[in-house]
Amino acid sequence: MSSLDWLFIGLYFLLLLGITWWVIRRGQDTAADYFLASRNLGWFIVGASIFASNIGSEHLVGLAGAGATSGVALAHYELHAWCLLVLGWVFVPFYMRSMVYTMPEFLERRFSPGARWVLSIISLVAYVLTKFAVGIFAGGVVFATLLPEAHLRLFGATLSAFWVGSVAVVALTGIYTIAGGMRGVAYSDAAQTIVLVIGSVLITLFGLARLGGWHELRAALPSDMFNLWKPLIPAGMEGTWAPVRETSRIAWYFNDYFPWLGMLFCAPIVGLWYWTTDQYIVQRVLGAPNEQQARRGSIFAAYLKLLPVFIFIIPGMIALALARTGKAPGLAGIVDASGNVIPDAAQAAFPLMVKSILPAGIRGLVVAGLLAALMSSLAGAFNACSTLFTMDIYQKLRPGVTQHQLVWTGRVATAVMVLIGLLWIPVIQLYEYLQGVQSYLAPPIFTVFFFGVFVKRLNAQGALTALVVGFLLGVFRLAVDTPVSLQFGSLAHGYAPSSFLWVINNIYFQYYSLFIFIVSAATMVIVSYLTPAPAAERLVGLTYATVTPEQQQQSRASWTRGDVVASAIVLVLILAAYLYFRG
Repeated sequence: MSSLDWLFIGLYFLLLLGITWWVIRRGQDTAADYFLASRNLGWFIVGASIFASNIGSEHLVGLAGAGATSGVALAHYELHAWCLLVLGWVFVPFYMRSMVYTMPEFLERRFSPGARWVLSIISLVAYVLTKFAVGIFAGGVVFATLLPEAHLRLFGATLSAFWVGSVAVVALTGIYTIAGGMRGVAYSDAAQTIVLVIGSVLITLFGLARLGGWHELRAALPSDMFNLWKPLIPAGMEGTWAPVRETSRIAWYFNDYFPWLGMLFCAPIVGLWYWTTDQYIVQRVLGAPNEQQARRGSIFAAYLKLLPVFIFIIPGMIALALARTGKAPGLAGIVDASGNVIPDAAQAAFPLMVKSILPAGIRGLVVAGLLAALMSSLAGAFNACSTLFTMDIYQKLRPGVTQHQLVWTGRVATAVMVLIGLLWIPVIQLYEYLQGVQSYLAPPIFTVFFFGVFVKRLNAQGALTALVVGFLLGVFRLAVDTPVSLQFGSLAHGYAPSSFLWVINNIYFQYYSLFIFIVSAATMVIVSYLTPAPAAERLVGLTYATVTPEQQQQSRASWTRGDVVASAIVLVLILAAYLYFRG
């Protein structure tokens, strides 16, 4: 790291400081101010903030590592950009009409207070277990790779660069999240998106230039690494239901299977839950002033969501090609003597690219982009947890609380989340295991939201039962997996083969997730039709069948032909990616 690099990093932090100071000067006097930026976020800020919140460790570390180990395989998840179109066109009208602060609050409007309580508590626990863990881990990996000499003496002990980076990312993110609230997070996200995209594009361009161009990349790697279709329907597996085990590890945070059934059906369920019903993402949309700005922000985010394929996965593939060809000695550590990728070493492919091939100054800009991604992801998690606790739990317990007290409670809740993040650092080695949590929690949430807006006959009893049953199935799987994952006692090598618990533990996680969805959907429908239908007056504007003519006209007036064309282009680009990456 040269002086010029540190100058760019310093400018980045000055930018964050300036945004935070500007937000503080504006004042945060009401809950709408602090949690939803006064519902005044334009489409660019909405879309950029959605993208920045999504970009976390799985992109900085995981996707580049996956690119180096398995090629474009994980692009399937990034090409779920179409889910953001579902958010903009299907759910935005309902969310904006209801004027809610949180997703659990929307469930209360549609179903019952019980559904709100269940979703609020589960969401808070899930955020702490998943989003905090992976965000903190990524900060440690980046710091350990780029600044290995950054040690710190504390109470007689020496903290490595990994721990220094983890603590620094949590603490700095917490400061501007507490001070700025949603407005500070959103505007910081927008600035961070620009820095991140520019920096990541530069590393792709410099990497290709060092390698000799795109044709050299294709020549240096096997064609299978450019094949998006192979994971879905491998040769000889057409028409079968069997999962397929690949010879190379897909990524450090995924299992090394590519079951086509799971990719086609389960992955979209998790994707739709995340992009259309998760507070972590949707809170940015709720901060828009109207349906038009919210929808356009979602469409803009869909375009941005296509970028990780080219600014994270492709750089990982470039890193492998450079290592194999010897054109970047600093990357030699990610392959063995035979040129085969070392999966654990591939975790650091992206930061190693930054360290090895970028010139002074540009390196600092890209490092600033890495920090931007790490901090924006954590900031989104802190802010979402604060909003859920304050609006769905604290306000429900103290209904007469003032707006000033809500803002104060939100800041305290954020500070508590930051403290939890710091305390969580010693156990973040469990991040791989914890990533499976969302696959087990997503199906019942997806079910009640999607079925809820499309089928007016479904009632509160059905929704609450589906949530509880689905969550219990997920918790049961986690309880079965935990002893094996942590290698406790006699279970260090798993359960007895062919036993019931062994079968549960060995079901591929996407298949089990699909099972939870089927059970949750069946439960919701059966219980709803065995109990009285919901009152018609409470459903007005909350399902497609109960939208009034006036509401339909307002919604129709919020979009133009340009919005439709822009959405269609996203779909065309996704199709083009699938057609191009065929090996």
